[in-house]
Amino acid sequence: MNTPVEGFSKLSKAEKMDWIANQCTKDPEATKKLLERYWNPDPNVQKLHDEFIENTISNYYLPFAVAPNFLINGEFYAIPMAIEESSVVAAASKAAKFWLDKGGFKTTILGTEKVGQVHFMYNGDAQKLQAFFKKIHPILFSSVASITQNMEKRGGGINAIELRDCTDKIPGYYQLHCTFETLDAMGANFINSCLEQFAKTLKEKAKDHQDFSEGEKNIEVVMSILSNYVPNCLVRAEVECPVEKLVIKDISSEDFSQKFVQAVNIANVEPYRAVTHNKGIMNGIDAVVLATGNDFRAVEAGVHAYASKNGSYSSLTHAAIEDGIFKFWIEIPLALGTVGGLTSLHPLVKLALEILQNPSAKELMQIVAVAGLAQNFAAVKSLVTTGIQKGHMKMHLLNMLNQMGATESEKEQLVHYFKHETVTNASVKEALEKLQRS
Repeated sequence: MNTPVEGFSKLSKAEKMDWIANQCTKDPEATKKLLERYWNPDPNVQKLHDEFIENTISNYYLPFAVAPNFLINGEFYAIPMAIEESSVVAAASKAAKFWLDKGGFKTTILGTEKVGQVHFMYNGDAQKLQAFFKKIHPILFSSVASITQNMEKRGGGINAIELRDCTDKIPGYYQLHCTFETLDAMGANFINSCLEQFAKTLKEKAKDHQDFSEGEKNIEVVMSILSNYVPNCLVRAEVECPVEKLVIKDISSEDFSQKFVQAVNIANVEPYRAVTHNKGIMNGIDAVVLATGNDFRAVEAGVHAYASKNGSYSSLTHAAIEDGIFKFWIEIPLALGTVGGLTSLHPLVKLALEILQNPSAKELMQIVAVAGLAQNFAAVKSLVTTGIQKGHMKMHLLNMLNQMGATESEKEQLVHYFKHETVTNASVKEALEKLQRS
């Protein structure tokens, strides 16, 4: 039975492993051997990994793959992906190949603005607060000069600071809504440092402001934090070609294009479908975000908020047929970085960025958006033709055989057998048992 432990973080790595193994598992020795098996054999690399987070006892590996043949704005890319789900890399690769002779993918950066807010309470005269804000507006900028000077030298910094009255939502609630340009850095630490200084300056100046009454001087800062909702840090990726070039097996180009557009339109109006539709997009996006050392949780949160921006959750992608031209596109917010964080620390992250020719943050935004669009094209294409299970389950076949304890010889024979058979858990189990009996 697991019991509370004092000072766990102060224990050595070996002591942490012993405690977990003895307190939480049935076979402590097997547990310790398993944890040790996934250590990096290079002690320096393992030490680096140990220091990424707290209380580390081992490494949790995900497959690191590449999807080749992406033509983006006339340049070829092999896109690194870190993901555990079967068929994602294969689907992205097939979509890349499909569009290779049709002009490839085109991308456009629509904005790179990031957001942070100081949330505070003020229970006085709103007009007095507005006048106070106008007075301290330049002081807010100067108060962070030491923080912003290096970013400003590179062309970034603070874009704007705006006072927002949110008292219609919560009595007395206001915020400093701030926008930033952080260039190739994701910028979380930079933004949060600026916001915390804004909060300090706001409180200090309010205490000395002569037009405030005694009660009005007591501005209460609740919190200062960046936002992962970045609707103005936006990228567009698109493909298009004449309908007749959409050559798909067992379906006419016209029928395919019409069904494809209908499927995307359904995801635009039906939230139950939109969630799964967008999950498929994020299969591609998260895999690249993770491989390049970026924060996929932040990206997910911001993307799903954007999908709800019109009051109802809807598709991130759009499709249309105009004058005989099939068009498919995505506009998606992506706050990414190619410097800072893990980008200069994790060996595989550095390799992933090298494979992508060491992109800027803007270039990485475009690559990631393309990965999402490609993934969605492959998924919708399957849905309106053969169905999603045919391809997905075939890619999942080896996982199923491994779970069933198949030998290498049995796996080889059954992979060949299921090239022309339907893959289900029951059919694979039956085929394996039949093979083993024979």
